[in-house]
Amino acid sequence: MTAAPTEPSIRRHDREILALAIPAFGALVAEPLFLMADSAIVGHLGTPQLAGVGVASAALTTATGVFVFLAYATTAAVARRIGAGDRRGAVQQGVDGLWLALGLAVPVVLLTLLLAPWVADLLGASPTAAPYAVTYLRISSLGIPAMLLVMAATGVLRGLQDTRTPLLVAIAGFTANLGLNVGLVYGAGLGVAGSAWGTVLAQTGMAAVYLTVVVRGARRERASLRPDATGIRASARAGGPLLVRTVSLRGVLMIATAVAARLGDDQVAAHQITMTLFSFLAFALDAIAIAGQAIIGRYLGASDVSGAKAATRRMVRWGVGSGVVLGLLVVLARPLYVPLFTPDPSVQAQLDTVLLLLALSQPVAGLVFVLDGVLMGAGDGPYLAWAALATLAVFAPAAAAVPATGTGLAGLWWAMNLFMLVRAVFLAARARGGGWLVTGAVRG
Repeated sequence: MTAAPTEPSIRRHDREILALAIPAFGALVAEPLFLMADSAIVGHLGTPQLAGVGVASAALTTATGVFVFLAYATTAAVARRIGAGDRRGAVQQGVDGLWLALGLAVPVVLLTLLLAPWVADLLGASPTAAPYAVTYLRISSLGIPAMLLVMAATGVLRGLQDTRTPLLVAIAGFTANLGLNVGLVYGAGLGVAGSAWGTVLAQTGMAAVYLTVVVRGARRERASLRPDATGIRASARAGGPLLVRTVSLRGVLMIATAVAARLGDDQVAAHQITMTLFSFLAFALDAIAIAGQAIIGRYLGASDVSGAKAATRRMVRWGVGSGVVLGLLVVLARPLYVPLFTPDPSVQAQLDTVLLLLALSQPVAGLVFVLDGVLMGAGDGPYLAWAALATLAVFAPAAAAVPATGTGLAGLWWAMNLFMLVRAVFLAARARGGGWLVTGAVRG
């Protein structure tokens, strides 16, 4: 029978979780500020320019977002080796992840340069906005290698139990991005092109800082900086299932947007506002998940199964508790933030019900995000991939039935809550079992 956790052990777990989660939250929030800064600055150039940057940003976010496994898989692999006491191997694993990021970036850059006009047309850019979208896409594509390197290097540092450095780099990067955009867009008169160049330069600077940190660590631990085919393939194999997971989850969001677009203008506007809040709330809960990736990987690398279980239980409490608090804030703060998003009474009426549904899902979302991070930290990617595909298979028909049933936007968000509940069932079932508790420096 497992002994009840003692007060000192609970406090130790809490300190570990907060020490990693709080800086991680700051870094996560800083990332979308890049695009918000670009939009705010470009918005003063004119509506076509803003529309073009909006289309291009959506394409870039999708093109790079699917590679978030570069951070997740690297975090878990590096943390395992740290737990096993193999710091040199941990850094070497991180170097392999950086080389994988560079290898993936090359074809993405080439495809973006080549297909930029087609992508702008596919995403519905108007004839006046399309040239700006193409310009922004093509210039910004040059920053994709830096973006993927930042993802991989962030994973390295998280695996090394360091979320503070990514926070500092993110703050510096945002500040540089803001200054460069203002200077190049208005000072140099480059317009949309200046905004794109400013972001590319800021991202490149962030990547340079990360590379400096990792290279210094590699030299200190006497790890090789040369590309190792075996290590790169291992990183790719670990990341493959997480790519499937990410694409499946993005598929859910794309289906939800497509369904909302068929419900009417008021419903689309309310859906976009709700999705914005959904994404922001996800940052808070994802910070605990990132702590989970690093902590669980380290415990399993050290073959400390009881420690991994105890940390998981504590993070679940943090996740669900945070979800309850966030849900209450969504409801109680509505009079404060809804008018900031829209003055339209029709849209506000749509939000009345939908925001309650969003609030209702937050405790479940807290459980989902934490267990997602825990299983990632354990390197349980194949199960996460199958669970995501199964969840997509449940959500898609439920969402597709919304227009036919006449349940409107509320029906769509009931389907979104079903999506979150099904994820929770799959993840909780796995966490209750022992199949994910594989110990050792490398998951077999």
